[in-house]
Amino acid sequence: MNFNTGTALLDAVVLSVVAQEGTYGYKITQEVRAVMDISESTLYPVLRRLQKDGLLETYDMEFQGRNRRYYKITSNGMIVLDNYRKEWIDYRSSLDKILLGRTQE
Repeated sequence: MNFNTGTALLDAVVLSVVAQEGTYGYKITQEVRAVMDISESTLYPVLRRLQKDGLLETYDMEFQGRNRRYYKITSNGMIVLDNYRKEWIDYRSSLDKILLGRTQE
């Protein structure tokens, strides 16, 4: 069973992946797809939107004779990611209470 992936959760996962090690688009899509059932074509518009919103920056570097676009999280992106992480902890705790019949320890 797959749970629906909302925009906020997808944004949080993408920001988290980029925050770990500023990286390039294809690698980001592979890491996100390892934990979420989402098409690669869906992720590039997310990256562009996060960049437009000032949460990600891009820079190009040559790799094996070709230009590769890298993504880096901005300071505003880190603030948003920290908020997502706090909200996730609360959300997960609430779900645990309902689904597992217990509180987070």
